[in-house]
Amino acid sequence: MVKISVITAVYNCQKTIAQAIESVLSQSYPEVESVVIDGASTDGTLAILESFRPRLGKLISEKDRGIYDALNKGIKESTGDIVGFLHSDDLYQDTHVLEKVARAFEDAEVDAVYGDLVYVKHEDIKQVVRYWRSGAFSQGALSYGWMPPHPTFYVRRSVYEQLGGFDTRYRIAADYDTVLRFLGTNKIKVAYIPELLVRMRVGGISNRSLKSIWMKTKEDYLVMKRNRIGGVLAIAWKNLSKVVQFVKR
Repeated sequence: MVKISVITAVYNCQKTIAQAIESVLSQSYPEVESVVIDGASTDGTLAILESFRPRLGKLISEKDRGIYDALNKGIKESTGDIVGFLHSDDLYQDTHVLEKVARAFEDAEVDAVYGDLVYVKHEDIKQVVRYWRSGAFSQGALSYGWMPPHPTFYVRRSVYEQLGGFDTRYRIAADYDTVLRFLGTNKIKVAYIPELLVRMRVGGISNRSLKSIWMKTKEDYLVMKRNRIGGVLAIAWKNLSKVVQFVKR
């Protein structure tokens, strides 16, 4: 039975962090390690996290250099065979998500798995704003800006050890860089779980303002250029696909 480490990076999210952590700890799959990396929160988040400490695999609270630095720290501190992420505003669709993830990894040749995600209203997690139906993976899709929802992306630890973690030079698109590096440049074997796995509250760093959207677009292009996959046309397709997700269920 594989052990799954779920890493949560958090900073000043006292309103949602308890729900996120409970979502991890309530999973029916028995071999789950919850690793929480707090960026020295000042709003009461840490007090909430301390109440969970006996049930956590690891809790670290200290200043960091942003979310990707925190996630890299979480990878290093975790001990699971499989590594995934659940952000402090997010939660699993149900208590059986990690069972499904573990089942997909029963195939020893599979290096990574992913599924579907919905964006929900911040104050009403039942109200879906956008449905990100990933679809089956193909190498050609990467050239058109395709990527799996990162909160549903689970990867074997051995892949991170061999290919490295997040490049912290990117402030918003380091997750996209890892996807292209893993799936495109190094062509690891990936499996799709055609089910809804994660509910993500709207308002993340990549889409909270026009400035963030522009920075995200700029970094996406740099990531594509670095990995020699896609280009300007891929950026256009990548953004168009997001519009479709608002109207297509």
